[in-house]
This record gives sequence, structure tokens and C-alpha cells, in this order.
Amino acid sequence: MSWLFGIKGSKGEGTGPPLSLPPVQPGAEGGGDRGAGDRPGPKDKWSNFDPTGLERAAKAARELEHSRHAKEALSLAQMQEQTLQLEQQSKLKEYEAAVEQLKSEQIRVQAEERRKTLSEETRQHQARAQYQDKLARQRYEDQLKQQQLLNEENLRKQEESVQKQEAMRRATVEREMELRHKNEMLRVEAEARARAKAERENADIIREQIRLKAAEHRQTILESIRTAGTLFGEGFRAFVTDWDKVTATVAGLTLLAVGVYSAKNATSVAGRYIEARLGRPSLVRETSRISVLEALWHPLQVSRRLLSKPQDALEGVVLSPSLEARVRDIAIATRNTKKNRSLYRNILMYGPPGTGKTLFAKKLALHSGMDYAIMTGGDVAPMGRDGVTAVHKVFDWASTSRRGLLLFVDEADAFLRKRATEKISEDLRATLNAFLHRTGQHSSKFMLVLASNQPEQFDWAINDRIDEMVSFDLPRLEERERLVRMYFDKYVLKPATEGKQILGAHAGEAPLLQSRQVEWRPPHSPGGPAPRLWRAPDKPRPGYFHHLQGPGPRRH
Repeated sequence: MSWLFGIKGSKGEGTGPPLSLPPVQPGAEGGGDRGAGDRPGPKDKWSNFDPTGLERAAKAARELEHSRHAKEALSLAQMQEQTLQLEQQSKLKEYEAAVEQLKSEQIRVQAEERRKTLSEETRQHQARAQYQDKLARQRYEDQLKQQQLLNEENLRKQEESVQKQEAMRRATVEREMELRHKNEMLRVEAEARARAKAERENADIIREQIRLKAAEHRQTILESIRTAGTLFGEGFRAFVTDWDKVTATVAGLTLLAVGVYSAKNATSVAGRYIEARLGRPSLVRETSRISVLEALWHPLQVSRRLLSKPQDALEGVVLSPSLEARVRDIAIATRNTKKNRSLYRNILMYGPPGTGKTLFAKKLALHSGMDYAIMTGGDVAPMGRDGVTAVHKVFDWASTSRRGLLLFVDEADAFLRKRATEKISEDLRATLNAFLHRTGQHSSKFMLVLASNQPEQFDWAINDRIDEMVSFDLPRLEERERLVRMYFDKYVLKPATEGKQILGAHAGEAPLLQSRQVEWRPPHSPGGPAPRLWRAPDKPRPGYFHHLQGPGPRRH
């Protein structure tokens, strides 16, 4: 209520206790004597106080007391005082918060200074440690250099000492050898002189001894010859005079000669028979024919193969519809020929490499219940003059098959070329003539299937022996998609669903994803044909997948 008393303090001074009024001096009221004359009173801090403010305040208080709004005014004054107090408290809190903030800032600054001090001390310690380490390494290197120099000096001294000792030893040895040589020369010379003197003195005795030994040796040889001649003459005279002994001797020698000749021929015939029945010719690279040794070593596999049902000729083979219809007719005709024990027809399959010729030949043999044998024409030319014998062995071996044999000759144009225009050697010409001699007539024992990339190179006699010619062209986009889908289902989806690993089921079979690499191109891209599948260079040619190979040179 400072406004009641006329005190106009600065902002924020209303919270303190009210100022006490100064005591009234006696005689001062009403303007009476000032006592002691007109001397001014003592000056203090209340000397300039204006009492009129108090009078006005008192008057206002009396008016307010008699007013009907006294209580409201008092309440309003109290509320104002409370508001001022709250404002002062909030300012006090703000001040305390500012003080705390300053303290926290001071702490942060101190921490930052401490951190900088620690980092600087750490850097100084690291620099000191690095310098000390550098000095230690330098001292160590100096010590090593000094030690190395000392070792080199010691080694040099030792080498010099060893060289000196070696020189002394060599000189000693040379001196000893010289003295020994002199002594040996003197000894040999003395012995030679003594031996020569003794030989001169005993020359007559030595000559007599040599003469006696030679006479005795000659007499011994003459007696031996005379005794042997006597015994041989008596024996021969007794043998000649006894005709029974002469007859028995002649008969024995005759029987011995006949036995040796018969054993030689019988052994040769038996060897050829065993080779034809049990062995396999050297030209045949692969065959499904079961031999006796194979039946003994693998009886379960052989029995499984014998009891297996005939397969479809086009199972696992993807061809164009027209070609598929034609080869199916050939398969049916071959199967009927086998059942009727008729003469087989010879077939020529030609086309780019890897289009399915070998695979179809195998499937045809299995479908017809026959054995198959695969040989390559490139193996015939290097054999030279032995090629004729090898060809005869192949056909002799094929004729011994009880089930019938499909003889597949791959790359047949390598040795069945034209004799009139091609420059071939005499050995290859003789081999071709032997082949023509063995295939001059159709046989019910074997069926001849030739495969070639260039059929125009065949000799006219070979073309005369062919009954069917089948062209295997490159697969189109539809066939290639069927191939990829078939092998993907067989080697990816089926093993994944059955929980099996990707393994080849046959010796010549390899999985598509392991032995092939696939490069896909759009059908009409300028880069080449649509898809192309080929084997990796480090893999052998698989038997079941060679028909997937696209155009290009054959890889062996």
C-alpha cells in the first residue's frame, strides 16, 4: 500500500517492510519556537521528509474506511501485493536458474579445459614415448651395426687364420708327398735292379720251366681230344648199327616238330577266339555289350541291365516334329527286323555337330533290344597298315553278338573318303577296301550306322551301301526351350524336391548344370542365334548331352 503513503519507490521495492516514520520533534508542530533561537536542527536522512504525504494518506484512509468499497479495495490491494510477491519469486527463481546455468557452464568449461589438458598431456606422452622409442631403435640399430662389424672382423680374422693353417697344411702335405715319392722311386729302382739281376742269373731255369709247362698242357689237350673222339665214335657206331634207335629218334623229332607247329597255330586260333568272345577291339570306344569279365565283376549291374525293359527310342531326345516322326519309323522298323531275325538296314545320319546323332543311335539300340558299339573314324587313319586288321577284328567281334549289334561309326568321313578325287595313303585305301568287303552284303548280326558332318566326302561305294539317310538340323527356338525345360526339371527341380544331390546316373552322363554353360541371346539379335549351349572347356564330352551343343567346332 505504498500508494497510500505517497511513497514512490522503484519497481520491486514493495516487498520489503514499510518505512518507519521519524519521531516528531517537540515544538516543531504548529510552527512554534525552534528553541535556542533560529538555529537549524541536525540534518539526517529524514530531514527532507514531506509529511503532507502522510496527511493525504491518512485522509484517504479515513475516506476509504467510511466508504462502502473498503473491503474490495483492501482485497484488491492484497491481491496486488501477492502478485508482486509472485513476480519477485519468479524473478528470484530465474536468477537462481541463471546462476545454476552459469555454474553448469563453468563446470563444462572446466571439463573442456581438463579434457584439452589431458589430450595435450597424452599427446606429449605419446611424442615423448615415440621419441624414446626412436632413440631406443636407433641405439639398437647402432648396436647391431657395431655387432655386425665386430662379427665381420672376427670372421675375416678366422678366415685368414684358416687360410694360413690350410696353406701350412698344404705345404706340409706337399713336402711329405715329395719325400714319400722320392722314397718310393728309390725303393722301386732298387727292387727293379734286384729283380733284373735275379732274372739274369736264373734265365736258364725260367726258360726250362716255361717249356715244361707248355709241353704238359699240350699233352693234356691231346689226350682229352683223343678220349672224346673215341667215345663219340663208339657211340655213333653203336647208334647206327641199332636200327630201332634210329627209327625212334626220327619219329621223336618228327612228332616234336609237329607238336610245336600245332601248338603255335592252336594258340593263335584260341587267342583270336577269346579276343572275339571276351575282349573288345581297340577301335571300339564305348559299348553296351556285356562281357564275361564284366559279368563276373559287376553281377548286379549286369542283371539289372538284362532285366530292364526296352526304352522308348525318343525318350530324352528333343527333335523337330518332322524329324521325330521319321526316326520313330526307323526305330519301329529296326525293332521289327530284330524280332523277325531279318537283315538290318544301314543308316547314314548327317548334320552339324551336337544335334543328337550319337544319342539317337544309343536309344535306337536299347529300344530294339540290341547292343551298341561306338567307334570313331579318326582312330583308323593313325593305325597305318594295322588298320585292315583292326577293321576285320571289329566286324568279327560284331558278328559274335547274340542280341545283334548296332555299330555306330562317328566321323566316318575321316577314313571313308572318295578314292578317285581324294589323296589318301595306301594304308588308308586298304582299310577302306577292307571296310567295303565286310559291308558288301546286309547282315542279320549287326546294323551299320554312319555319322558325318560332310556326307558329300563319302566314296560312291559307301553311298551304295546306305539304305536310309537322315538329316539332323540345328534345333529351333521351340526345341531349345524344350531342352532347357526338360533338363532343368530333371537336374534342378526333381533333385530339389526329392532332397537328392545332382549326380550323374551313368558313366558317360554329366549333369547339364555342371558340364554346360548357357548363354541366352534374343532370337533375332545381331550377336548370333538365340540360345547356345556348350560344354565347359575342361569337361569331357558327355554321352547324353552332346546333342545340346550349338553350331561351331566340335570339342573333344
